[in-house]
Amino acid sequence: MERTGHWPTGRLLSAVARRIEREWNAHLDAWDLNHASLPVLFHLARGPHSQRDLARANGVTEQTMSRILARMERSGYIAREQHPTDRRRHEVALTPAGRAVMVEAGDPRPAEEMSVRGLEPHQVEQLRELLALMLAAHPHDEGWDDPTPHGPATDGHAFRPPARESVPSRPGAPRDGRRAPENPRADVP
Repeated sequence: MERTGHWPTGRLLSAVARRIEREWNAHLDAWDLNHASLPVLFHLARGPHSQRDLARANGVTEQTMSRILARMERSGYIAREQHPTDRRRHEVALTPAGRAVMVEAGDPRPAEEMSVRGLEPHQVEQLRELLALMLAAHPHDEGWDDPTPHGPATDGHAFRPPARESVPSRPGAPRDGRRAPENPRADVP
């Protein structure tokens, strides 16, 4: 076991999350996806969205979303279409290939297995309860919307309706609405 007993809790959480994210990205690479692009597929399964809406819903800047979408477009998973009523605007839509890869790559079982490896079932239950408490104590108010499956539907996935609340402005908040990290290097082992 690694010598992590002296690490602060936040550093432990961050280190585990980064390791799981790297493993998840390696898994998704088989479909030319990553942890940032898979949720976009789930958002688009609900219908076309603007790049701005996708960025807000995924908690990233429009510039970051542009890079995510460019990669997905090269892979044939999305298409940019002219807005039906406003010729100046474009919407991003899921292609049939994107829908197929979403169902295949979006299977939550591999991610769950990666996330709880080494834990007993009762420990997984405890971890989930603790993480839910921690999430409730750290609300995410930037308009982020979790599009991932929450139960079976006809296509094997179910979705929550998208959040449409406006993003509250806070003094000192970055211009893109994201919360600035207090110490961005604190989680580096």
